[in-house]
Amino acid sequence: MKKLLLVAGLLFSAYSFSQGSPDYGAGMKFNLNEDGSKYMRVIAWGQMWGQYNDNLPDDKKAFEFSTRRARILTYAQITPKFLVLTHFGLNSLNADNMSPLGKGESSQLFFHDFWVQYALGKNHAIGSGLHYWNGISRLNSQGTLNFMTLDNNRQSWATLGLSDQFARHQGVYAKGTFGKFQYRVSINEAITNGLDARNPADNVNTAVYGGRRVLGSKDAGMNYAGYFEYGFLEQESNFLPFRVGSYLGTKKVFNVGAGFFLHPKGSVMNDGTTNVGEDVSVFAVDAFYDVPLGDKKGAITAYATYQNNNYGKDYLFNAYGTGSMIYGHAGYLIPTEKLTKLQPYISYASNSYDAVDDNRTVFGIGSNLYMNGHNSKLTLEYKNEKFGDNETGTVTLQAMIYL
Repeated sequence: MKKLLLVAGLLFSAYSFSQGSPDYGAGMKFNLNEDGSKYMRVIAWGQMWGQYNDNLPDDKKAFEFSTRRARILTYAQITPKFLVLTHFGLNSLNADNMSPLGKGESSQLFFHDFWVQYALGKNHAIGSGLHYWNGISRLNSQGTLNFMTLDNNRQSWATLGLSDQFARHQGVYAKGTFGKFQYRVSINEAITNGLDARNPADNVNTAVYGGRRVLGSKDAGMNYAGYFEYGFLEQESNFLPFRVGSYLGTKKVFNVGAGFFLHPKGSVMNDGTTNVGEDVSVFAVDAFYDVPLGDKKGAITAYATYQNNNYGKDYLFNAYGTGSMIYGHAGYLIPTEKLTKLQPYISYASNSYDAVDDNRTVFGIGSNLYMNGHNSKLTLEYKNEKFGDNETGTVTLQAMIYL
């Protein structure tokens, strides 16, 4: 009986995570024994884009096709005490970064996640590896299978490529629940060869995110993260770290959370003569509301967050900068008894930076057409981004299928 309850719980967790077609169930699940308590599950998905961009150089065409994501994720348990997860794939493959024989850097698959986990009783676990048990906010652990908007808010993945490998750190984590309270904390190694390869001496009195590279792993090698949330309505699964973007009317959720990321001496500032380490700290509070409406399977989804970013004095690099951010989105699943559903949405972000007077603002409006839940959907979105004198508008059509 206990094994049957365990299997039912795992199937519910998997379905809650995916929010796909009601016919999908546990998906591609391979039982290793008769009652299914020992199993392996495989998830595969692809997101294909056609995008128009109105702010490109004259020698580039305004429209292009790309493979935004091509991924495979597997996890397996031979006992509830142990789990191993593997997640690999590629991102943003297009005509400019493809290679003639498929051997170029952008054409290659790489591990997004690979970790092992050990249960500590019923509601808690520890694990180690290349993992996604992130801190800061819900969006910093957003799953890519069930976005409500076309994609994630870029600035919410606040450490991507600076201290981690594509939003994943190598380290150890602990996660669990106490009633309606959930937590995840981690201790990780910082990446040495991050995206910010600037020389601090060339940027006097301005921070550069290269503490481990410049100061060494002894002084700047480790970082720490955590996220804590309380669920007032139905409880979400934390079987996997990937947070659901929209439950499509299948669940009543209202959560508030807070999180952090700390990297001592993660950045470096040159004062004109010497390099000095600067601590990196990011803090956020957020709220997520997702409930069904009426008796025809409509729903409302809303999310809001405030994030304070400190990458060091006057730090500004691509989308990252010392300052603050507010972000929110809201969507409405139009009630219908039909399997095909429409969900219009809007999103807005405002990012302030200490280094400049201008704010970066991003406005998006779009709609999802669900043909079989998140398992098969089309998304059309217009996004406008302004930063100083630069303004870019993009129109993107995405076709997504996952199994």
